[in-house]
Amino acid sequence: MIIVTMISFTAQSITYGAETNQNEEFQKRMSLYKKVETVTNIPWYVLASIDQYERNVRHSRNDIPKAKGLIEIYIKPEIWTGPLNPNKNDMNPLSIGFFGGMGIDGDGDERADPTNDEDVLYAFAHFLQAYGADLENIKIGLWDYYQRDKAVGLIIGHMKLYQKYGHLDLDKHAFPVPLNHNFSYNNTWGDARGWGGRRIHEGTDIFANYGVPVRATCYGVIEMKGWNRFGGWRVGIRDIDNTYHYFAHLNGFADGLQTGQVVEPGQLIGSVGSSGYGPPGTAGKFPPHLHYGLYKDNGRTEWSFDPYPHLKAWERADRRNRK
Repeated sequence: MIIVTMISFTAQSITYGAETNQNEEFQKRMSLYKKVETVTNIPWYVLASIDQYERNVRHSRNDIPKAKGLIEIYIKPEIWTGPLNPNKNDMNPLSIGFFGGMGIDGDGDERADPTNDEDVLYAFAHFLQAYGADLENIKIGLWDYYQRDKAVGLIIGHMKLYQKYGHLDLDKHAFPVPLNHNFSYNNTWGDARGWGGRRIHEGTDIFANYGVPVRATCYGVIEMKGWNRFGGWRVGIRDIDNTYHYFAHLNGFADGLQTGQVVEPGQLIGSVGSSGYGPPGTAGKFPPHLHYGLYKDNGRTEWSFDPYPHLKAWERADRRNRK
């Protein structure tokens, strides 16, 4: 009994320590965003959204160096020091400015260091300042920098979330079906599918009765709502980690649900059905179930990954929270 108690206490301590460290990191990052906002008038949630987008890209790619500080915005050496600057390791603000580089001294140490959190954050804010601090001009600045509509869209979505909730801790998740209903699911990601041509199953099927509520699994923005000949009535939600949550074969949508709307974990978005495999309105070609998929954007492309482990973890967490 003593051993079990000690193990349990240690596990709780580790979990608590991890949460404490994450909260401290959130506080430090928020302090940096607001400090730069004060100097540049670029809203903190704009800076936080750019940093979060880049954080997700860094963590899903191997061709970008790991961040050395809290801020994970990556500015390429040739952009930081200037395209024609012969010294790609230049940290002199004067020579960087001469060659038209983005690098700036943000903390007053007379160095423009691409690994310094304040320098990087201030440099990006200064870049956006040239376009203006209102949303439309910020969008133009973001497009000029990334040259990718998807990147701009994801950052704008993150801005909606940060602006609404006012904090950075938006990692909570929920199981998509309420636990007081009967449901079942297995790991079917990657299985063969034949309707509409040979393809693989890019998700997990959660079987339940018609009309069982379907809930948002994350804090996110509704990116898509409508009909697809494979998925029937479906909804797509983009979360703060650049991940796309896909809900298909719905029987219907929650009242008032619309694209661009911010949703929370556990919020009603629709109900289980059997729609799809045909033109709009087709239903009943298979047993009622929710098709749930996850897709990751890495700044270049988007790919499907297995949602089953995440669903199991969220189900366990929801069961713990019910006790």
